[in-house]
Amino acid sequence: MTYLLASGVLAAAKPVIPDYGTATPCVTHNGMFCTSWFLHQWPDVFGPALVQHIMLTVIAVVIGFILAFAAAIYAYRHNWAGPPFAGIAAFLYTIPPLALFELLVPLTGLSTLTVEIALVAYTLLVLYRNVLTGLQEVPPDIKRAAIGMGLTRTQILWRVELPMAVPAIVGGLRIVTVLTISLATIAAFVVDAGLGAPILKALQSPFNTQFIGAGALAVLLALAADGLLLLLGRALTPWARSRKAF
Repeated sequence: MTYLLASGVLAAAKPVIPDYGTATPCVTHNGMFCTSWFLHQWPDVFGPALVQHIMLTVIAVVIGFILAFAAAIYAYRHNWAGPPFAGIAAFLYTIPPLALFELLVPLTGLSTLTVEIALVAYTLLVLYRNVLTGLQEVPPDIKRAAIGMGLTRTQILWRVELPMAVPAIVGGLRIVTVLTISLATIAAFVVDAGLGAPILKALQSPFNTQFIGAGALAVLLALAADGLLLLLGRALTPWARSRKAF
C-alpha cells in the first residue's frame, strides 16, 4: 500500500475546500448541501472531475468490449478456447481493486494507464459471458433456416446470430458500465482524476457539500449511462418488442 498511501498523502496535502469566496451561512454552519458553493466550484472542481470520470469509464468499457467480444467470437467457433479465457477473466474479477492497483503501480506507476488496465480487467468476465451466451442461445431452427437460404458461416454470424445476441450484449454493457463508473471513484488513490478525487479530499474534512456533491454526480452518471444503454438496446432490437407484444 506504500504507493497508494503516498498518493493519498499528496491528495490530502492539497486544499480540501477551495477558495470559499464570500462564505454563505450554509458554508459557515456546514449545512447538509450548500447549492451556491457547489455551483461556484463547478467550473474548477466538479465539472472537470465529471468529464475525467466519463473519459476513464468510456476508455475502459470500449477496450474491454473489444477484447471480450473478440475472445467470445473465437471461443464460439473454437470451444477449447472458452475455458482458458473465462478462467483468466474470472481470476482478474476476483482481485480486490486496491490490491490490483498495488500490483500494477510498480509496473506502470501512478498513472492513468494503471487505472485503465485495472478497470478493463473488471469488464472482461461479464462482457465475455454475455456475448458468448447471446450467441449460444440463438434458436437452432433459425440457424437451419439461414443455412437453407445459402448463407455462409460468416454471413450467419454477422447477419443472424449477432443481431439475435444484441439484447444479451447490451445487458452486459449496462452492467459493466455501471460497475466501471463505481470502480473509477477508487482510482483517486492512484491519480488525481475523476469524481473520486473530490470524494477522497472531502473525506479529510467535515465539510459535507463536496462529498455529497461528488457522490451524487457519480450516482447520476451511472443512472444516465444505464438509461442511455437501455434506450440503445431497444432501438437496436425493435423486433424484440414486437415479439413480446404477441
